[in-house]
Amino acid sequence: MKQIIKFLFLFAFSSTLHAQQQFTIKLNTNVEQTKDNAEITVYRPHDHNTGRAVLALPGGAYSHLALGHEGHEWADFFNQKGITYVVLKYRMPNGNKDIPINDALEAMKILRDSADVWNINPYDIGIMGSSAGGHLASTIATCAPFSLRPNFQILFYPVISMQEKKTHKGSMQSLLGPNPSIEEQKKYSNENNVIRHLTPPAIMLLSQDDVVVPPANSIDYFTALTQKFIPAALHVYPTGNHGYGVRSSFVHHEQMMNDLSQWLSHLKAPQKDAIRVACIGNSITDGDGIKFSNVNGYPAILQKLLGDEYHVKNFGVSGHTMLNKGNLPYMKHPAYQAAKAFNPNIVVIKLGTNDSKPQNWAHKKEFAKDLQQMIDEFQALPAQPKIYLSYPIPVFKDNWGITDSVIVNEIRPIINKVAKKNKLDIIDFYTPLYGKNEIILSDGIHPNQKGAKMMAEIVKEAIKK
Repeated sequence: MKQIIKFLFLFAFSSTLHAQQQFTIKLNTNVEQTKDNAEITVYRPHDHNTGRAVLALPGGAYSHLALGHEGHEWADFFNQKGITYVVLKYRMPNGNKDIPINDALEAMKILRDSADVWNINPYDIGIMGSSAGGHLASTIATCAPFSLRPNFQILFYPVISMQEKKTHKGSMQSLLGPNPSIEEQKKYSNENNVIRHLTPPAIMLLSQDDVVVPPANSIDYFTALTQKFIPAALHVYPTGNHGYGVRSSFVHHEQMMNDLSQWLSHLKAPQKDAIRVACIGNSITDGDGIKFSNVNGYPAILQKLLGDEYHVKNFGVSGHTMLNKGNLPYMKHPAYQAAKAFNPNIVVIKLGTNDSKPQNWAHKKEFAKDLQQMIDEFQALPAQPKIYLSYPIPVFKDNWGITDSVIVNEIRPIINKVAKKNKLDIIDFYTPLYGKNEIILSDGIHPNQKGAKMMAEIVKEAIKK
């Protein structure tokens, strides 16, 4: 990888004489060697560079690649918008699913590693896929490690499901083999892999009369994204069948190009050098009970209050505990690994509410140790973040075993002790919210949108202070 980066530095200077910088890089592969090599072709913008990049994965049923109209021929469209455009020539799986997935991950790694060289914002890298390439793109968008996960996804008539009754059978058999098990089909059906806050926004463009890949693939994916409050756009054109790509012969070509252009123009990205804020917590951080928590939850409101100089990310997971012996330990959830991969500059830890349940608090002697483990792991990150410990919000009505007296009399003193030991600031959510029934949902546990706003204001004041 170091040799590749060195080459890119040299190329960046030597290619400035060209109106459009274009070059190809062969990928290092870590799985089964094949006759063909994977490679990326990079098209840098003609004039202005917005810092945005798109990695394109052409289709071809996982048996061949439509590198022209679903790959290279899109370069001018994106370059004219100031977007770096990269086409991946990935290897065919022949039943070994790890081959194309590894190639796509390696391509994403090169883009992120080369962000400074190519003047790319590492938080504004999208993935684009057509047909079977749409399945590969949505696999990376839903299942890749957070550090390699794209920030948005563009999907043309995508294969999403690998379940036999929904999928394109040829794509399924090429990827998974001739007789994949029901479990394997379900595992690689990406409508099942959407994770709230961690799966990126998407746009899907397809035709109603597609007889190759049933439109239900996109509709089911759109539904899964919507249920998790992940921004998604779905454009279904009445005719066109399948596989038109950027070809102008597609009867709705102009409309499709305008729809994609408008979506891209409204897609907001954080600043490259923004201060990264990770909000760690349970359902209260997650935004449970608040409609469109991606807009109305406390981390989303905090982003608005702090402004563009900050990049706030919600890593809340409903039902989870600080205790590693709790029924749902936060540190064993993928969101925790994602939060560390985010390499935050600021961390707000708000756990403890679910720990107060009797079955969890039976392990109360380990609460301080587990909290210390989380602090140590965040402090070991390259960014060496400033960490805030938070008191859980008041429990207005004991529910699901969550008990206010345990939080006040037992959990808070432990948080105080650990904060003092580590010289950390405490964010007090309890005192300002206590007794304000108008800020809580009927379950007595979760704040409503008004309560989320109060929480965001409290965190903002702590950070700005």
